[in-house]
This record gives sequence, C-alpha cells and structure tokens, in this order.
Amino acid sequence: MAFLFGRQRTSALEGAATPQAAGKRLSGGGISWRAILIGLILIPFNTWWVIYVEGIRHWNHATAMSLFWNTVFCLLILVLLNLLLKRYLPRWAFNQGELLTIYVMITLATALAGHDTLQLGYPATYYPFANQEVVKSKTHFVDYFPKHLTIRDEAIWKSLNYGGDTFYRSEYLRAWLPVVLWWSAFITAVGLVMICLNVLIRKEWTENEKLSYPIVQLPLAMTHQGGTSAFFRHKPLWIGFCAGLSVDLINGLAYWYPFLPRLVVRHDAPELNVGQMFATFPWTAISRGLGLPLYPFIIALGYFLPLDLSFSIWFFFLLRMAMRVASAALGFQPNQPKNPPFQSEQSWGAWFAIFLYAIWISRRHFVLVFRRVFRLGRGLDDSREPMSYRAALLGIIAGLIFLTWFCLQAGMTLFIVLLYFLIVFMLSIAITRVRAELGPPAHEMAGSMNAPALLFWMFGTTGVGPANLTMMTMFWWLSGRGYRTNPMPCQLEAFKMAEAGHVDMRGLGWVMVLAFFVGALATYWSCLHWEYQFGANAMTAHNRGQYQLLQSRLENPQPTDWISLQAVGFGLGVTLMLIWARIRFLWWPFHPAGYALAMNSGVEYFWSCLIISSALKWAALRYGGHRLNRQAMPLMFGIILGEYTMGAFWSILSTITGNRTYDFAPG
Repeated sequence: MAFLFGRQRTSALEGAATPQAAGKRLSGGGISWRAILIGLILIPFNTWWVIYVEGIRHWNHATAMSLFWNTVFCLLILVLLNLLLKRYLPRWAFNQGELLTIYVMITLATALAGHDTLQLGYPATYYPFANQEVVKSKTHFVDYFPKHLTIRDEAIWKSLNYGGDTFYRSEYLRAWLPVVLWWSAFITAVGLVMICLNVLIRKEWTENEKLSYPIVQLPLAMTHQGGTSAFFRHKPLWIGFCAGLSVDLINGLAYWYPFLPRLVVRHDAPELNVGQMFATFPWTAISRGLGLPLYPFIIALGYFLPLDLSFSIWFFFLLRMAMRVASAALGFQPNQPKNPPFQSEQSWGAWFAIFLYAIWISRRHFVLVFRRVFRLGRGLDDSREPMSYRAALLGIIAGLIFLTWFCLQAGMTLFIVLLYFLIVFMLSIAITRVRAELGPPAHEMAGSMNAPALLFWMFGTTGVGPANLTMMTMFWWLSGRGYRTNPMPCQLEAFKMAEAGHVDMRGLGWVMVLAFFVGALATYWSCLHWEYQFGANAMTAHNRGQYQLLQSRLENPQPTDWISLQAVGFGLGVTLMLIWARIRFLWWPFHPAGYALAMNSGVEYFWSCLIISSALKWAALRYGGHRLNRQAMPLMFGIILGEYTMGAFWSILSTITGNRTYDFAPG
C-alpha cells in the first residue's frame, strides 16, 4: 500500500497495493516449512489466550471485530523481529509469504476459538448432561445426543462446573481424547469445504471483479518485503499510533484508578446510553441497550469502507430503530419473535439475495471452471491457484460426504442434513462476498439468524423432528448465535493477500486445512485447560438459552410458520430491488449489504462510529481529493495499531495477574 503514504516514500509498499504496476520484478516468496512450524507453535498460544480472556473471563474481546487484534499484534511483533533479522542475520530473515503464512494460520485458529464459534461449540459436548433443567426435561431430548460425541460421565464433567481441578488426569485424558478427535475431524471437514469453495471463486472475485478487500490492507502493508523500516517512518502513522495507544492507556489506568479522568468510547458506557432519552411510549421500544459507541479503531476501520456501505449500514440501522417504534405504536412487541418488524426474517432474506447475486454474476466463471475440471476444451489456468480446481471440487465432495455421514451416525435424517449444510454454506458464501467487497468492521447476526430456526419455520416441529433439532444444538457454533468469527472470509482474504503480495499460493489451501485441524485441537485443549481450573464461565452461560428454546419447541409443537417465511421473502425481495437499483442507477446510495447487516443485532456496537468515519472520508474526498484520502490512510493504520498494541498489553496483563483490565473492544 505504498501509495497510501504519499509521494516521498512509496517504494516500500508499492508491491502490496499495485501488483500490476510493480510487475514480476517483486516477489513475496512462498510457503516454507519453518513458517508452517512457527504457525503451528503459535496456534496453541493464541487459542489459550483467546479462550481465557473471552471464554472464561468474558473481557478483552479479540474476535468480535473482522480484524482480530490478537493476530495483528502477533504479526506486528513478527515484523519487528524480522527487521532485526534483516539487519543482523539477513539469511534468516522471513519473506512476505512466510509472514503471511504464519498470520493466516493463527488467524484461522483464532476464528475457531472465537466468540461465535467453538466457545459455543465446546460446551455442547458435556453441558446438556450437567444442566439439571435439561436432564429433567419432560421431552427427554438429552437421550438424542450421541454417546461418541459427548461426555456423559459425571465424574468427568463435574469439575467443569466447579473448577479447582486439572485437566491433566489420565481418566480425563482418556475420556476426552476420542470426543475431541471426532469433533476436530468434523471441524476440519467444514474448513476443507470452505477452503475449496474459496478456491473456485477466488479468481473471479479477486482478479476479474477486483473486489477491494479492505480488511487485508493493514496486514499487507505491514508485511511488504518482509516488513520494512520505511513503513514505520511515516509521521501520520505514528501520530495515529500515539493517539490510539493514548486512549487505551488513559482508559486502562482509569479502570484501575477511578479518580483519574477517562475518555468515554464504549457502547455500553452509561454516559453514552442515548436509549435513556426515549422514556415514553412508543419510543421505549428502542430504549434498551442503545448506545453511542465512539471506538477510535472502529472509526479507523470504517474509513476503509466504501462510502455507500458505511452510509447504508447506519442508515438502515436507524431505519430499523424507526420500524421498532412503529411496531410498538401499532400494538406489537418488536423485541419478541413473530412480531414486526421481523428483524431476523428480513435479514435471512437479504443474505439469501446477496448469495444469489454473487453466484449469478460469477456464472460464466463457473462454466470455465467446469471446463477445466472435466477438460472440456478451453478452461481457466489453475496452475497458480492454492490447489487445482479438480482437487478443490474433490475436496468439496469428500468434505460433504464426511459431514453427511457424521450427522447420519449422530441420528439425523438425510434430507435435513443436506438442507442444513446448504443453508450454512450459502450464508457463509454471502458473508465472504460482503467481507471481500466491502469489509464491514463486524458482521454479527444474532437472534433467529440460524439454520435451526429457519428449518423450524419451514417444516415445524414434526417436519424437522426432535433428533435433528437436538443434534443441531451441537452445531450452534456453525450456525447459531452470531457469525463474527466465520472462518470462510478469513480464508479468501488469505488468498487475496498472497495474490497481492506476489506470493506463491500453491499449497496454501492445504496449509489452511492443517491449521484448521491443529486449531480445533488447540481450542479444545485450551477450553479444557481453563475450565477444569476455573469452572462454569461465559461459554456455558451463552449455551443455556438454546436448550431452553429447544425444550420449548419440543413441548409445544408448532406447524410451518408461514408468517416468518413471508417476512423472509419480503427481505429477499427488498434486497433484490436494492441490487437492481444499484445496477440501474449510478447515483443510488443504498447498498444491499447495509440492509442485510443492519436488519439484525450487532450494528449497535459500531453504528455511530461509521457516521464519523463516513463523514471524515467524505470530507477528505470532497476537499482534498484522492490525494488527501491516501494521506489519511496511514493515520488510520496507526490508530488501529496503537489501540491493538495497548489493548494487547492490557489483555496480557490480565492473563498474567488474573485481574480484569480495560476492555477496549466491544464483545
């Protein structure tokens, strides 16, 4: 991203941002065994760290945003160390390909350990048997959980409730090893399908459509040519770094010493609770939890978004708030399911429309891929892809066969299994498309934005069946509480970084499969290590609600929910119209992805940050043109790095001392 830093020092970053201009004279190197080894070593440390601060303590959230701060911090340390190697031991220095390999491996492992993935999936292996409400349920759905995928013996899981024990007992290790291996194989198969899908769509989205990939800009700039001192010699970068670091330093000290002044930026700060202004009916429909977040690093992240997306996100968020007020005024309960404005239902329809559009515009590309796979005349060249198109297609088929077999062995029915994974991968592709094209700071979709809810609306209790409904609670991490740590966008962004950095991608797909398997093992180990020591925690608390919902559905059987399905169709129709208008009218300001993101929970964490960032970007473009816009970007890089560095310091300190510290990120 050399052009971001003005005219005087552009050589250090030109290859990262303008590969065509740089030509073949620059090379980012490729994957090496030492890079893979270092990535494998760092994976357990990162999962151990993330599970402690997020899962056990529920603070210092690393994975609530699209750009994980723990992996960026690790990358910063690696780049600084590499600068020393380049100066004193140049033969041992890492190239860009090696740094990106390490970064990608720990990012994927972090995604698995994240807030919306295995922190929700791990407790399902024992919690149903430890939760007395579940065990005493009249429907006895606990009997549907497969024995080979769960821990039923109270002697094994009892200490997980109370703590004060250690995982490193022979009886614990023997009981958990087969369960962890089964689930790690399942997770690896999911990752394999996602990686192979990304291989098939990479060239179209990256090279033909030239999507912008805002999330990768900072890692690419940091690792260019293995990291250069020129990157760190720009005044705007250091101004931003000091500003971001100072905010978290001041707030971190004020957290320990309340008499010190602080800078109020968090969405849950009482001073920024604008919801308390709406104390009369029907405005009370938006009074709960409505804050005015002012996170500097999210403002900086938002600056890299296209203006139409940042505008659309906060516009549709405010529209959703207005819809809730209107719903309450009409006598409905907008915060309850099956009540207008049907937030989750509209969001489902919007994401389906984005998926359909993404596939439709890539149809010619898929024809060429098909020709290449089956050698039917002229096809695409896949010699520089992470794996061949034929290997990718075989990987998808093999992964889906294993996933289907796994679920059938667990007691699910074939039709529901196939439909479930179709929904999961359709949504994952849509999220990946939005991340690649627009790079939102986060993409949480809570509420009923999960495959079990959609299947329940479609077929009712009887149509889905108690065995399927029960088993899908074990997949809550795959399609459940939220999608902020969905790993599929991280994979495609890895391919983009390799392409932009002139890194040889051959074999990168298989390295990511390895990172998935080791990341799954490391995450389960981290969970067991910490939970046997500390007992019940935020991970188990976040799982309680789904069993209560399952019990309600089984005790109160319901037919197909036509009202919810109509709302899904409404969201799909609105999004298709937004897509049509965006194609038809160049001046159209509303982006369909903004509607999809804002119609569900999650934007509350950063909506006002995007108002500020879009205003700053508009002003920069309006009064300084693209030159000023480029000059502002290193300032934003610095703000992000400053907050991530200081935030990592507080998080490490909390891990060492066991004391809560300032949490600079929402979660």
